[in-house]
Amino acid sequence: MKTRNQTELFRRLPSVDDLLHEATVISLITSYGHDPAVDAARTVLARLRQEISSGLLDEHAIDLALSDLCGAIETQLRQSLSYSLRPVINATGVILHTNLGRAPLSESAIDHIRETATSYSNLEFDVVSGDRGKRDIQVDRLLRRLLNEDSRQPQLSTIVVNNNAAAVLLALNTLAEGREVIVSRGELVEIGGSFRIPDVMAKSGAILREVGTTNRTRIVDYEQAISERTRLLLRVHRSNFQITGFTEQASTAQLKELARKHNLLLMEDLGSGALFDLRSLGITDESTVLDSLRSGVDVVTYSGDKLLGGPQAGLISGAAELVARMRSNSLFRALRVDKLIYGALEATLLAYVRGDHEAIPTLRMMQLRKETISERVGTLVAQIGTPQLKVEVTDGESLLGAGAAPSAALPTQLLAVTCERLSAADLAARLRHSDPPIIARVEEGRVLLDLRTVFPEQDAAVAAALNRIVS
Repeated sequence: MKTRNQTELFRRLPSVDDLLHEATVISLITSYGHDPAVDAARTVLARLRQEISSGLLDEHAIDLALSDLCGAIETQLRQSLSYSLRPVINATGVILHTNLGRAPLSESAIDHIRETATSYSNLEFDVVSGDRGKRDIQVDRLLRRLLNEDSRQPQLSTIVVNNNAAAVLLALNTLAEGREVIVSRGELVEIGGSFRIPDVMAKSGAILREVGTTNRTRIVDYEQAISERTRLLLRVHRSNFQITGFTEQASTAQLKELARKHNLLLMEDLGSGALFDLRSLGITDESTVLDSLRSGVDVVTYSGDKLLGGPQAGLISGAAELVARMRSNSLFRALRVDKLIYGALEATLLAYVRGDHEAIPTLRMMQLRKETISERVGTLVAQIGTPQLKVEVTDGESLLGAGAAPSAALPTQLLAVTCERLSAADLAARLRHSDPPIIARVEEGRVLLDLRTVFPEQDAAVAAALNRIVS
C-alpha cells in the first residue's frame, strides 16, 4: 500500500508525453530516433517508480533525479543502443579464457574476414571450372599439407562444423548410429556448458558401453566388452581435470591394435587440438592432432578456438573415406560453418603452413618468457603514480585454460595490487567498470594482474585505469 508521502512523490514524476516536449529530449529524438527515445523515457520513469515504491527515494533524492532526468534518458539511450559484446582486457593470465572468448584472432585472420566478407567470394564456386564447389576445400587443402606427412600412407581429410561438440555428434552419428561405442568410465567427462559425452552420444544415436573404473581401465576391459554390436572404440581427452595416484589407462597403440584385430574404428576426441608441439614449452601431457593420427587413430575431433588459436569451430580429421561419409551426412549441412569462420580458419592455418607461429596471438602468449613479462611489469609499475595503491611484484603462474593441459602452468610475474580504502573485491569491480573493462584475479585479499594475457599496447590503459580508480 502506498503511503501518503509516496503518493506525493509519484505525482511529481512527469508523464512520458511531457518529457517528449522537453527541448533536450527533442534533440535526443533527432539523434537516436523517436521509438528508442520513448522506450528510454519509459524505462527511466519505471525505474524511479520502483525506487519510490521500495522506499529508496525521499523528497531530496527525487529533486536530484528530476534535475537530471533528461541526462538519465540520454544515458539509458546510449546503453540500450550500444554493443553488448565488446572488448575487454584479460589480465587473468588464463590464455584460453572461455568466458572471455577463448583465442583472440590474428591480424591476418581479421584482414581475410574483412576482404572476403565485404564482397562476394568463391565460398562454394570453382573459379577454374565455373562449376559449384565445396566450401570445406578452403581448409582441407591446408590441413592435408600439415597432417599428411607420408605420401605412402592413406590420405587424410578434414571437415569443419560449428564446435567440437558438433564434431563428436556428427562423427558418432555417421560411424556408429545404432551400434555400440566403448568408452572408459574415466573419460565420460563433462565440460563447461553442461557438455557431457554420454548425452552427446545419446543424441548421435550411438549406444554407450562403459568399461573399467574411474581411475583404472585396462585394454582387457575393452576387449571383454566387444560384441557383434560394437562398432567403435572412443578415447576422450580429460579436458579440465586429471586423475592421479592409483591409475591405469590403455595406450593408444593398444587400442589401435585391438581395433584392428576386431575390425573396429578408433576415434579420439582431443578437445583442444594442438597443431603446435607444446613440448617446446615444457608441457608433455597434451597430444597434438598429428600425434593422434600418427598413432593410428582413424578419426580425431578437436576445437578451432583453443590451442589451434583460431575461431570457434569443430574440426574432424581422419581417413579420407570416413570423412567423406561424414560430409554426405545430412547433419553436416545443419552443423556447417559460414564464410566468416572459413576466412578466419584459413588465415590461421596458413600461419602454421608458413611456420609463422608468432602471428597467432595464443601461441605468442604461450611462448612469452618470464623475463619479457618482468620488463613490462617494471614499466607499468613506474606509470602508477598514486600513493593510495600498494603495488607489489610477485612470481606466479599463467594457465592455458579452456580445458587444455589442466595441470600445465607457465611461469610469470604478477602485479599484486591493494588499496587502503577499497577491498580487493571492490578494486576488482572498479577495474571491470573501466573502459575498456579490465578482468583480473582476486586472491588472498589482493588483485592480481598477469600481463601474459594483456596485449603490450594495452599496458598503458591498465596503468591509467589504476590511477583513475583511486584519484
